[in-house]
Amino acid sequence: MNTVTNLPGSPQVAYRGDVLMLEDCAVADLAARFGTPLYAYSQSAMLAALSAYQRALAGRDHLICYAVKANSNLAVLQTFARAGCGFDIVSAGELARVLAAGAAPSKVVFSGVGKTRAEMQQALDVGVMCFNVESEAELETLSAVAVQAGRTAQISLRVNPDVDAKTHPYISTGLKGNKFGIAHERAVAVYARAARLPGIEIVGIDCHIGSQITEIDPYLDALDRMLDLVEAIEATGVTLHHLDLGGGLGITYADEQPPSAGELIGALLQRIDARGHAHRQLMFEPGRSLVGNAGVLVTEVLYLKPSDDADGKHFCIVDAAMNDMARPAMYEAWMGIVPCRLRDGPPVTYDVVGPVCESGDWLGRDRALAVQQGDHLALLSAGAYGMSMASNYNTRGRAAEVMVSGDQAGLIRERESPTELFRGEHLLP
Repeated sequence: MNTVTNLPGSPQVAYRGDVLMLEDCAVADLAARFGTPLYAYSQSAMLAALSAYQRALAGRDHLICYAVKANSNLAVLQTFARAGCGFDIVSAGELARVLAAGAAPSKVVFSGVGKTRAEMQQALDVGVMCFNVESEAELETLSAVAVQAGRTAQISLRVNPDVDAKTHPYISTGLKGNKFGIAHERAVAVYARAARLPGIEIVGIDCHIGSQITEIDPYLDALDRMLDLVEAIEATGVTLHHLDLGGGLGITYADEQPPSAGELIGALLQRIDARGHAHRQLMFEPGRSLVGNAGVLVTEVLYLKPSDDADGKHFCIVDAAMNDMARPAMYEAWMGIVPCRLRDGPPVTYDVVGPVCESGDWLGRDRALAVQQGDHLALLSAGAYGMSMASNYNTRGRAAEVMVSGDQAGLIRERESPTELFRGEHLLP
């Protein structure tokens, strides 16, 4: 039997002998079958991550709303809908996706700072569970849209608790300087205003402090501030049925050691119960922690470009690029890069770069790899904010996507062709 060598992240991504496997499929075989660049996801890894949340919340009135922005493929959404998830959306496009995947509108929360009137109307028409309102101006607009439509919008206010999540500034969302949410000190007054507005029904309160959070303390700090607000708001006669604590739990990309979902939720429940709020429905909006370590981005080595200088850069040029995976260029994010088949011989330190015409088009710097032209590499922990952030820069079609279950792999998104990319464009007469 081949020796199994686990990698950081999901146990569903591991070496058996010298072959990288995703569940029971060799990743190199997926590349040969479906082409590259290729996103490949483990369905069992997704369901195992969700199960950790479900076990931690067993016996409590709760709803887990998967954050669609992390990975919005219909098959991914269908997987979570079948497992009982609700969904956290931030656009009408995401609403259309979750409905197409079979989600119940009554399990959908609509977040985002810039909802348009048309998006509000569409969400009211299908009957979403709740709008997470992020500004006073949005509240007034939603009231007007609901009245005009003859409907009632159920709302919670997303409150900005001014808590430092200790994460990258681009993915911090709970500080005063961030664009998200209503200022903590304005929350009581805005709830009082919401209670007087026509077409508005208050159902809860919401917060979200950031993404890729690897410590429990910021969550507890935010929770305490939220519970203080709940008590102050309810003292004015407004009733809050649910408490939405957002998402943001980090994953392991390299050597991070985030708490498990069970550890995080256990600590939150202990604080909630100690403060007398056990009767409330609890909502969470995980995204990255459900799909991040379930996916890999597979790419072919096109060329090796050694440096003539002893201390110069060696480049490993691959067919995946910043349009396929934006995180390294956008956040300088570190992602594991490993060969799909291990080779003998000494490794060489490469910058792994793509073919896009930008100096910022890199996937990993200073990586020790024993590879040859034509080999395949896998970017690990690529299930979140990979394909969902992909673009067509340089008129590059977006990658194909496959879902793996055991030894079976199915195509869940076809690779885009050039003609599809300019289908909606028109030549001059």
